[in-house]
Amino acid sequence: MAHQQHNEYVPGYARQHIQHHEWRTAENSAPHLIPHLQRLAASKPKLSLLDVGSGSGTITTSLAKYIPQGTLTGVDLSEEIVSRANAEAQEAGIANVTFQAGSIYSLPFQDNSFDVVHAHQVLTHLDQPVEALKELLRVCRPNGGLVASREADMRMWSFHPSPPGLVAFHKLIGDVMVHSGGHRDAGAKLVSWALAAGAQRDRIHASCGTWCYSSPEERQVWGGSMMERIQNGGMRRKALQEGMVTEEQLRDMVRGWEEWLDAEDGFLGCMHGEIVIEKA
Repeated sequence: MAHQQHNEYVPGYARQHIQHHEWRTAENSAPHLIPHLQRLAASKPKLSLLDVGSGSGTITTSLAKYIPQGTLTGVDLSEEIVSRANAEAQEAGIANVTFQAGSIYSLPFQDNSFDVVHAHQVLTHLDQPVEALKELLRVCRPNGGLVASREADMRMWSFHPSPPGLVAFHKLIGDVMVHSGGHRDAGAKLVSWALAAGAQRDRIHASCGTWCYSSPEERQVWGGSMMERIQNGGMRRKALQEGMVTEEQLRDMVRGWEEWLDAEDGFLGCMHGEIVIEKA
């Protein structure tokens, strides 16, 4: 494959900007994969799993309990986040998980290396998701190995209450995603991308999943991260540099998030597309 250039990951990796990433677990972010993983582990306990775009590793480490005799490898582009993930896995005493740096466009593994290959909210950020899926399929073993992905469809987010600043933020985050080379509708395109990457249609299992942020603690996880992004983060910088928003509009978005966070009946629902590909 020709070398692929990664488009900028605008949110960055500061903890306060990605605290909602560290809320993610296998149960709330990869439920489509768990039954398949359990089925494979029943006949082959020593499974190998690759998690691409693993970030701080909370999904990777929570997947480990489903394959306690297996090995899990997380890969992320950021050396900083890889170091953090390794330290936290070691501190938690999870011995069958390791993390290393690498690119989804040129994974540092031989063909057919893993029983299961997983990516969560990764393809949505890429300008060449089909090439990335081809690489995930390359390192997956044939004859029943699995490639799984879950990606948001940002058109299917529902807020209550929905003050004008929050409505404007929802549009802005999608605009910044697209301007940076990503896709606001990635979840709906997963089957199409999988077919273009060479998967057979009868081997693609498609579904939809959701996140719900409703309790005060859940709302703080999401709303707190989004407020940080527009007050101090790369999203703020990108939007201002490109003339997509003004300082006053950003302040109005912060006020919208504050109103949502303070509302006793605050609610946010997010829908995702999911696929599990059985490699022929």
